[in-house]
Amino acid sequence: MVDLHKYELPIAQALSADYIEGKQQVIETLYGYYAGNTEDWIKRSTRLTQLQHTRVESSSLANVLKAYNERLSASEETLANIDHIAHGAKVVIGGQQAGIWTGPLLVVHKAVSVIQAALSASEQLQEKVVPVFWIAGEDHDWDEVNHTYLISTEQQLKKLSINRDASLRTSVSRTSISTEQWQEALEELSQQLPGSEFKEQLILDLQLMGEKSTSLSDFFGNMLSALFAKYGLVLIDSDDPQVREIESSMFNKLLKRNDELEQAYLQSAQAVRDLGYSLQADVTVNSANLFLFVEESQNDRVLLYKENGEFRDRKNQYHWTMQQLEELLENKPQSFSNNVLTRPLMQDYLFPVLATVLGPGEISYWGLTKQAFEVLGMEMPIIVPRMSYTLVEGIIAKNMTKYELSFADVMDHFQERKQQWLHDQDELHVADQFKHVREQFTAMYAPLIELAGSIQSGLSKLGDTNMNKIIEQMTYMEAKTVDAQQKQFEAAIRQLDRVELSLKPSGKPQERVLSMISYWNRYDKAWLDAIFAVTYCRTGGHEIVYL
Repeated sequence: MVDLHKYELPIAQALSADYIEGKQQVIETLYGYYAGNTEDWIKRSTRLTQLQHTRVESSSLANVLKAYNERLSASEETLANIDHIAHGAKVVIGGQQAGIWTGPLLVVHKAVSVIQAALSASEQLQEKVVPVFWIAGEDHDWDEVNHTYLISTEQQLKKLSINRDASLRTSVSRTSISTEQWQEALEELSQQLPGSEFKEQLILDLQLMGEKSTSLSDFFGNMLSALFAKYGLVLIDSDDPQVREIESSMFNKLLKRNDELEQAYLQSAQAVRDLGYSLQADVTVNSANLFLFVEESQNDRVLLYKENGEFRDRKNQYHWTMQQLEELLENKPQSFSNNVLTRPLMQDYLFPVLATVLGPGEISYWGLTKQAFEVLGMEMPIIVPRMSYTLVEGIIAKNMTKYELSFADVMDHFQERKQQWLHDQDELHVADQFKHVREQFTAMYAPLIELAGSIQSGLSKLGDTNMNKIIEQMTYMEAKTVDAQQKQFEAAIRQLDRVELSLKPSGKPQERVLSMISYWNRYDKAWLDAIFAVTYCRTGGHEIVYL
């Protein structure tokens, strides 16, 4: 079998890379704790007990979690974990926007990382640590979550999507999806998924989920609940009205201390720049870093700005006094919503967060929140980089061995290796022979052009044109000959291209493009068990998983 050696996916964000490597100045200035330091897990656990007064009552949170997870047909393991939360258990948490068919594989990787980090912490601390997945239902970027990709029956990358009215600006959780839309999406999925022994049951299960889902967040939650049932993963939708009710006290604090928080974010942004990094989230002067849903009939979500002691939207269409917002918060807390800078604070208000699992981009913008935590007498949790995995099916590994491709070959210079392989199959040396003839022709014809030019100067240009046309025809003939020769290797080319499509679709890592739905279809949940069987690392990393 080909040696699929360990391969680290590149990290675009320099700040995240330096945190993962444990750069001390970065950790001390922007984060506080480091996932790779065993002692920090003990320190954070102790501090959580001391900071209990900064959080919502655990029993209130557990009641909300139980009601939501029961709607998702939660497993006994998940309900037991909610009971642990009710009695004060610490959590490891991570989240993502709700995507169709769960979106790209990295969503599953994050959930796996949350569960693995919780298991690791439970073992070290000798106490129950619960895994929690935060569904970011309050996000309104529909175009980011309404599609995903799979490899179709024709062995092509196929985009699957579900649409809504383009004028809507409401959250994903408040976007209603009809039974007809679910049915259309499911029929399209069924057409594109290759046949397998598990397909019929999978489609039936998804159909049942669709029947009890009114939004993409609902369906996403149902899928995660089914996938991770035996691991006891607890789910929360950030846009759940019941969640909003127990968050109201924190929203009130975020409003009243908004100016202090704004200064904390601005100072942190400057600290990030002083360390030589670029910002991965907007830190805007006079932004309240909170959203408000307005015009209930449309559920528009607008970002709040401050001006002359009052609040307004960006377009200056709406205005609110502090008193009006406080009254709205008391009577209708579901009108409020966090942005990326206040969401970490709200998450820590709801849960005793031992650690939070983040992707590279998230690690970077969380570096802007340390001082904001301190303003509210809170403390940033341990940041745990999520794990990355690449799933390698048996036929893909077989073809990599056949064509002597390492994982790095596929990720870093696949086309060069593919062309080299085709060149090596050229026993007739077609390209070399055509090149030799062109060189010979040029050498023999050039003196004739020179001779013609000595008789009449205008003939030199005509001769050059004539020679170039002949060479062009030779090149055309070469292309036709090479094409005819390569038809002998069509099967090999298909196998090679299938390797690239599986491991690096659209030139990107598998986890950023492909949905897990194809693997569920082919392997049931054995593919997920294979991921869990891989060694876990608290500071993240990339692992190659054979199926």
